[in-house]
Amino acid sequence: MTKSLIPFSRYSIRMAKLDLDFVREFFPGLNRDYIFMDNAGGSQIALPVVERMNDYLFQANVQHGASYEVSQEATERVAEATSLMRQYVNAQHDDEIVLGPSTSMLIRILAMGLVDQWEEGDEVIITNTDHEANVSPWTDLAEKGIVIKIWKFRPDTLDLHIEDLAPMLTERTRIVAMTHSSNILGTINPVREVADMVHSKGIQICVDGVAYAPHRLPDVQTLDVDYYIFSFYKVFGPHYALMYGRKELLERMKGMNHYFIQSTPYKFQPGNVNYEMAYSLVGLCDYLDALAGHHEIEEEGRKGWQKVFDLFTDHEAMIGQQLIHFLKKKEGVKIIGLDHAQPETRVPTIAFSVEGKDSEKIVQQVDPHNIGIRFGDFYAKKLVQDLGITSQKGVVRVSLVHYNTEEEVDALIQVLDEIL
Repeated sequence: MTKSLIPFSRYSIRMAKLDLDFVREFFPGLNRDYIFMDNAGGSQIALPVVERMNDYLFQANVQHGASYEVSQEATERVAEATSLMRQYVNAQHDDEIVLGPSTSMLIRILAMGLVDQWEEGDEVIITNTDHEANVSPWTDLAEKGIVIKIWKFRPDTLDLHIEDLAPMLTERTRIVAMTHSSNILGTINPVREVADMVHSKGIQICVDGVAYAPHRLPDVQTLDVDYYIFSFYKVFGPHYALMYGRKELLERMKGMNHYFIQSTPYKFQPGNVNYEMAYSLVGLCDYLDALAGHHEIEEEGRKGWQKVFDLFTDHEAMIGQQLIHFLKKKEGVKIIGLDHAQPETRVPTIAFSVEGKDSEKIVQQVDPHNIGIRFGDFYAKKLVQDLGITSQKGVVRVSLVHYNTEEEVDALIQVLDEIL
């Protein structure tokens, strides 16, 4: 791995929990007199990510694949980033990592590649809890004769129950597309259980990890998924995205690039990767390495990153419960999702509605206090429609991440206490 550009070695104090002062040093955007709690819409970017991007642009901004030295160096930098992202999601091969502009685009490329292998009458199962990124690319295949089925949450639990999925599977089912964690409910879905079930019937699984990846380190081997996609601008990085695809599946799929490009992942990257944004992802690993060193985590690489995410999880559960405890006491407030912050089953993306109140007006009353939260359906349109709260302008959503503090949550609670 290329050496970090920031001298983090001066930090050596052992920490029993996440050191928020140290964490926040890496996010210059937090220096504004503002509290950012719309992180599920887009997180702040970590300083090492920007430094890696700038370093590429100033030192290696040339086309790849030439014989001269700088071109070779630039090629190696992007290859290094790809290899690190392979480790990041625990894939087996570098060419299982497809980098691209967004989760929406990568899933659409995937759907277009897969439908070429299917026949009219084949089936795709989606859920009514997903962001449209993992819905529209599949429902659009109805134009090609693909049958779309919807696995719905139960109204009494707001959960996807695997028992409801089982009878939907047939010999014509080709793929189940689901979210790892809803960007409204915050619920962590049983992806491995679903993978086991569908694989036993020769069916593939595609998982949208966008709302999960800021809070947990994805592990595609443990999940045993066929495809896993998420966006880095919600994981402290640039507006860029990653799709993991099982090697043998990607290799037999039709690509989207020029006819003479048949290698994976390049055949899924028309126009090639964005070099500087790809290389900037090394900075995400720099950040995690710095936190691991500061907290005296002995393991290196992915094992160390996992322990850093464990610190994130503990802290997020605490501040998530802090907000949920307040909301549960307020009359007329309905938490949309689990009413606790147990990290095994939810992430701190906390949505609620208020009886008789418009979600937009609630958020607008928060805005003057320099606290960024949000209202709406967050492109999970089927979920909001099926909850029956479209007329209320959807939900109020507070989405916390590890750099948010107890004091920030207290500030939001004080404002909401006056409004609700």
